[in-house]
Amino acid sequence: MKQAIRALGWAIYIFWIILLFFIVTAVYSAFQFTPGFGDLSYTNVSNGSLVVSLPFSIKNGGLYDVSDLQLATLIKDGQGLRISNSTTLVPRIPRGNNVSATHTMSISFSQLASDTLSHVLFDDEALDVEFALRLSYASAVPFRISGNFSLPWGAPLSGLAIGDVSSLPYNATHRRAAVPVSFDNHSLISLEGTMQLELVDDGGHTLSYEITALDVLPDRSYSSILELIVPVSSTIREAHLFFNTSAFNYGPVVIPVV
Repeated sequence: MKQAIRALGWAIYIFWIILLFFIVTAVYSAFQFTPGFGDLSYTNVSNGSLVVSLPFSIKNGGLYDVSDLQLATLIKDGQGLRISNSTTLVPRIPRGNNVSATHTMSISFSQLASDTLSHVLFDDEALDVEFALRLSYASAVPFRISGNFSLPWGAPLSGLAIGDVSSLPYNATHRRAAVPVSFDNHSLISLEGTMQLELVDDGGHTLSYEITALDVLPDRSYSSILELIVPVSSTIREAHLFFNTSAFNYGPVVIPVV
């Protein structure tokens, strides 16, 4: 009986030595884990999305393999509303090895055209990107790094405005309304499609409308004067703009006409 108790005591003692050794070496290995991040790059894809690529590298200089490495990102606007979330998985990084990968974040312009996020179509701002890097050492010890960084955002319809509307003669019952429309495409996509302008009177009735083609490259401005035929006696109160592009559809944008 005494020998059994003595053997059990030695077993417990050895267990704690092994556990302490594992903890010490796992902590040491954690400090030998070195992540690195490259420069962001942007790609405009044909389905109306902007893909942001973040290259990263992992150096596992520790004593144990790394498993189930996940890099997760969450992109939010200035109000904290979610724009996009993405995850990249690296199943295994053997000890002493380096791994390079690319994490991609997709921003859908059609999603931005929703009511809650539509301001991003018109306002330049810095988007907030939260990231979390999770992994396991030796399939037993969890490890996590988190942080955030800013992602500059250029709006495709920045500074959208209607200028002073002037009247030109047409005939005895109608006149031409010359409406200046302008905006700056600060985004990284080309705006290809159409823009529809509607003129609305005091009662909310559409007086006239005009559809014009759009082909505005990134970092370029759009400026045009559209002429619409309206009744001589009518009073124009609002301009309604509708955008139908390869990246998104949005409207109406209601702008008072003074």
